[in-house]
Formats: sequence, structure tokens, C-alpha cells
Amino acid sequence: MAEQQYDDLGADYARHTGTNVVNVHYDRPAILALAGEVSGRRVLDVGCAAGHLAARLVERGASVTGIDVSAEMVRLADERCGGERARFHRADLARPLDFLADDSFDLVTASLVLHYLEDWGPALRELRRVLRPGGALVMSIHHPGEDWHWFGRPDYFRTEQVTDEWVIAGQPRRVRFYRRPLGQAFAALRQAGFEVDQLVEPAPATACAELDPEWFELLSTQPRFLYFRAVNPAA
Repeated sequence: MAEQQYDDLGADYARHTGTNVVNVHYDRPAILALAGEVSGRRVLDVGCAAGHLAARLVERGASVTGIDVSAEMVRLADERCGGERARFHRADLARPLDFLADDSFDLVTASLVLHYLEDWGPALRELRRVLRPGGALVMSIHHPGEDWHWFGRPDYFRTEQVTDEWVIAGQPRRVRFYRRPLGQAFAALRQAGFEVDQLVEPAPATACAELDPEWFELLSTQPRFLYFRAVNPAA
């Protein structure tokens, strides 16, 4: 369960994602590039974790509402950048987001969060509901080809839960999530009413080359994450 996983990881995870090159020089820059100009925009940051992405959005002039299933992550995010332009709430993306009004956001960001859900349908429909017509959902997921290869699964086309082992603060931590084929990801977005206008397999930021040459080479030559920009079409 994602809630318990991240409550347990707590401050160690916050420090890890605040400094490691995959988050700092690969995932967040790609999300921000697809988000574009956010000054004056209302942004819903889904799976906000410890608030690192939310802080970057606020720096760029956005007003951010962050949600996360983990109470500990919400506390850490509020501690990091909570205030007049950033509010954080504990909420489960697998359930209706009843406290959020229709058409209340210009942009939704979802960095590495949807793979914790087996069924994307209800969550994507809720995100489209709260997104104004013409607004965009910018999201990253584990690359379907990478997960299939990495975990050595016999059936690429199957949606299934897998268990990964991360090393955080020197300790091995087990994390569970779902892998799925690329076609199913596209179908879920389309069925929820979104129109995908960009699909990106980004390169790492150039700063990564000096900070961690090994990771720079890996991220430059092998798929790691996959990025979508999907638009809520105007009526």
C-alpha cells in the first residue's frame, strides 16, 4: 500500500528525492519542461510527496494544491513550502477528490504516481473533472519497456504488481507498484477523455554528466521514465 510505504520512508525519502540525480536532473526538469509557463496558473500536484516539485512550481509563479496519500509526505511538503501559494492535503487518488471543484485547475502534474494504481480509469476521470477545458495533465510513469525488461516478466502485455528494492539512507526498502503495456496507458488516457499531444522520452540535464557520469550514461542510452502531456479538450 503506497500510504504505508511512504509513511515509513518519511524524511529519508524526502532527502533522497531532494538530492539524487534521477529526480533532480531527469524527472523534475522533464515535468517542468512539459508544464511550460506556470506563472499565475492554478496547479494540482498529484502525489506531491515531500513537495520538491511543488516548490519549483511556486518558484515559477504558480499557485499549487498538493495531494498525497501519505500523511507523512503531506506534513513534509507543508513544512517545505506550505503557505499562501501552496496548500497540501492528504487524499487518496483511488477515491473521488470531492473537496476539489470542477474546472478548478489550469494544470495537473503527476510525477511518478499513477503506477501505484492498478486501474487508472477513475483517477484520470477525476483529474479531468477538476481540470479546466484546455488545461493539461503532465505526468511521468515508469517506462513500460524498462519495467518489463528490468523485472524479467514473461508477458509484456499483462498489467501486474511488481516489487522493487531501493536503497535509501543506506537501507534496502521494498516498494510495490504496477507495470502495464504502453498501449494500455494510452487507452486509459483516451477513455478518460484526454487527448495526448506529447509523448517524451527525455535526456538527462547536462549537469548530471559531471555529478554522476554513470547515471548520465544510463539515462542517455536506456529508457527509464515516460512522459505524457494530455489535454482536456474544450467542449
